[in-house]
Amino acid sequence: MNECYYDKRMDFFYNRTKTDTADEWTGPQLIVVLCFGTFFCLFIFISNSLVIAAVVKNKRFHFPFYYLLANLAAADFFAGIAYVFLMFNTGPVSKTLTVNRWFLRQGLLDTSLTASLVNLLVIAVERHMSIMRMKIHSNLTKKRVTFLIISIWAIAIFMGAVPTLGWNCLCDITVCSSLAPIYSRSYLVFWSVLNLVVFFIMVVVYIRIYMYVQRKTNVLSSHTSGSISRRRTPVKLMKTVMTLLGAFVVCWTPGLVVLLLDGLNCTHCGIQNVKRWFLLLALLNSVMNPIIYSYKDDEMWATMKKMICCSSEDKNQERRSSRIPSTVLCRSTDTSGHYIEDGIIQGTICGKGDLCDKGNS
Repeated sequence: MNECYYDKRMDFFYNRTKTDTADEWTGPQLIVVLCFGTFFCLFIFISNSLVIAAVVKNKRFHFPFYYLLANLAAADFFAGIAYVFLMFNTGPVSKTLTVNRWFLRQGLLDTSLTASLVNLLVIAVERHMSIMRMKIHSNLTKKRVTFLIISIWAIAIFMGAVPTLGWNCLCDITVCSSLAPIYSRSYLVFWSVLNLVVFFIMVVVYIRIYMYVQRKTNVLSSHTSGSISRRRTPVKLMKTVMTLLGAFVVCWTPGLVVLLLDGLNCTHCGIQNVKRWFLLLALLNSVMNPIIYSYKDDEMWATMKKMICCSSEDKNQERRSSRIPSTVLCRSTDTSGHYIEDGIIQGTICGKGDLCDKGNS
């Protein structure tokens, strides 16, 4: 019967794999990694919080697609927490960790990746349901979307806990991997192949949907009348989703390939030299997503900008209210056709594109 090593600290496993965590995380490299990591994490927390708040505040975003987009932002926010925990439990500290604390460190990263991946997959289904009916939004009810979001996190937490539940090498150290010294190489192969296959499937699905939308939009544009921006809205939403997926695949694929090579026991691939840079690349994905939201969606950017400027505007309005009995806070225009679908969505536009509810004036 094999001996199990649950009571060992991580230095026992790192020494077996001949991984010198002290030397590779000291000096200028450590400073660069920590500085970039700290800046990125702060940006992740602030920007993704704004995205979630924008979806909650703006009634135009109260549809399944944007609920799932907000959940993707929540997954990125969770990734920021995982990276902060990693920064305080890496380098020379890694060897002093207990097995359970190391499982927690890696489990947080695996959970954040799974949450983002499954969320993108659910968005693909939502887009398929709506696009095939040539609608901006699907007919999913709020209860079903809530169930989907809960299911996404349940799957993510389960996948992050799989090694802790038993798929590890604590009772058979001969199959331990190099990058993850208490993960079985078979698990790394399973994990990386599963994610890469899902990447490929989603890319194929989104390309197919995008080609369908382009074809249908060209046909309908020559036979129907109406707002051009309204007909192009599904295409714009698809471009946003495809940009998100593209960024996700580019940022995560190198790290998954490295894990796959480690799982295949490639001893001459130099994976130890690139692992931390690929980890930073994965972190960059959570930084890029909020930028993509605001860049691709003018209304999202307008809502976020209004919330950023909200505090200073409220102070100015309070000062003016003591001298002016009443003011007209916003002026309605007829330029909101970008997201209108058959009169479902209603709203007003303030100033130069800033959104506000009629009830707030």
